[in-house]
Amino acid sequence: MADDYRRQGFDLERRIFELDVKCSSLRTEKQDDDYLQNASAILDKLKSYYRQGGESSNLSKLLQDYTQVILDITFYEENKLVDQEFPEDSSPFKIQQLLQDLTEPEVLAGRLAPAQEVQSVLGLELLECLYWRRGALLYMYCHTLHQRKQWIKKNKDTFLKCIQEGVRYLMRMLQVRNSVKLNDGVVFHDTATASFLSEGIFSDTHLLTMMYIGEMCFWAVKYEDCSAESMDRKEDRLQFRDIGTQILNKYVLACEGPLQGQGWNTENAKEILSILQ
Repeated sequence: MADDYRRQGFDLERRIFELDVKCSSLRTEKQDDDYLQNASAILDKLKSYYRQGGESSNLSKLLQDYTQVILDITFYEENKLVDQEFPEDSSPFKIQQLLQDLTEPEVLAGRLAPAQEVQSVLGLELLECLYWRRGALLYMYCHTLHQRKQWIKKNKDTFLKCIQEGVRYLMRMLQVRNSVKLNDGVVFHDTATASFLSEGIFSDTHLLTMMYIGEMCFWAVKYEDCSAESMDRKEDRLQFRDIGTQILNKYVLACEGPLQGQGWNTENAKEILSILQ
């Protein structure tokens, strides 16, 4: 058991030095990129830690720093894909690579600290961010594909699988923090704050996540009835119509209630709801 733990620790060390090589290579493309600079600074600290023979006495901090490096490097790579408008030939492989990279911190946390919950090792914010980034990447990819009508005709099932995977990640993001119960002794200064927290809305990103889920559910409903594969495997398919309706209703209530006048638009959400309901 100790040998297995030590081997997995070596795997983390190896990955840190591999990421350093990758980060250095990417910085030759854009030396002044803020995210790559931040990743490089953290990697220097992690490399120094290992070169000094550091023991993983603070495994949580080690994995959190590693996770931040992953988030920074993949953000740079994602932006390149977006700027290139997701090239048809290379995007599928690159997206799977990015999804795998963004999954790795959670997997490592589970292996290296099996007695602890992943969220207690990485922290709520980083775990949320890992799910958000995977879901948002697939949202952006699907948003681009949705405008390529000829591609959709030939690759409908692939499109629906990307949507389903993206919605699952975004739903997980919304579920990382348990909704605050209003009767558990927590004192709120105003009812708007209480309402947001009780619905699991903790930030602008949570609201944006709801809108992304709603749009992806709409795309799925639009195309899934014509997909032979999705019809054959109904048990594996998300209930897109129900999910989209529930999430967008919550979004509209928040934006037209406590957030009214704060710049959140509900027109698109209402239009989608009129189709889903």
